[in-house]
Amino acid sequence: MAGLIGAVTLNLALDVTYAVDELLVGGSHRVTEVRQRAGGKGVNVARVAATLGHQVVALGFVGGLTGEIVAEELFDAGLTALLTPIAGETRRTVAIVNGADGDATIFNEQGPAVSADEWRAFNDRMPWARLGVLVCSGSLPPGLPADAYAELAVRARHHDVLSVIDVGGDALLVAARAGAVVRANAAELREALGEVDVEEGARQLIDTGATAAVITDGPRGMVAASNKGVWRASPVEQVAGNPTGAGDACTAVVAAAVAESPEPDWSEVLKSAVAASAAAVLTPVAGDIDLAAYRRWQPHVTVK
Repeated sequence: MAGLIGAVTLNLALDVTYAVDELLVGGSHRVTEVRQRAGGKGVNVARVAATLGHQVVALGFVGGLTGEIVAEELFDAGLTALLTPIAGETRRTVAIVNGADGDATIFNEQGPAVSADEWRAFNDRMPWARLGVLVCSGSLPPGLPADAYAELAVRARHHDVLSVIDVGGDALLVAARAGAVVRANAAELREALGEVDVEEGARQLIDTGATAAVITDGPRGMVAASNKGVWRASPVEQVAGNPTGAGDACTAVVAAAVAESPEPDWSEVLKSAVAASAAAVLTPVAGDIDLAAYRRWQPHVTVK
């Protein structure tokens, strides 16, 4: 199926949110609201891509009762999923939202260990013939090799599938060497390359071997680089809200563009990515975007 986006989340989670009137360390709290849904950066990418009208399959590991809940929630959300069973229990993340000031306190479980056989099973089940692009993001569970995403990128190349990898630090350089389209924010870029400006850092990633690099730069906008040049896009306006899912919205737009063409017009991709990132900030939950705001802003994003 041409253009299908395979969204990989190797450390899937069940995101649980508790709302309390006021969070007091050591205190007992009455929970006023409970929300839970499947989470992880790749799932956020899948949700945004699907919202924007693209065909997506979510890929990852699930185990135990929590894994069953994650699989059910993905189904209920209308997301196609191809999930590899593992012996360990899928992790939970718990967010406690303090009604007094709106701040959230987050508890992130490490995740279940994945065995070599389970990793092999995941790779054996990849629907390469149907994929237009493979997009990988989020943390790695224990047991997987540190270059797991780069390994997937190399496998994708063997099947003539481009990959988009959202990582930081040394893993960013490894993904670039594997020929992926790489995604990071400015802090992650500098973690990998030292103190460089974003444009120069993006160029260095291309020199390292990346097919393209897309770097988010906070309120200053976004930079894209390929062997054809470097572009910077500025947001239409500054927005306030929840920035948690902004980078995932950007990754979703980049993946969708690569699924449609291996050499997209990066200036046009940036316009959509900037608008989608800003529209994600307006929503309370990562993985959602304000579609009306996205459509309103996208034509007015300036790219140089």
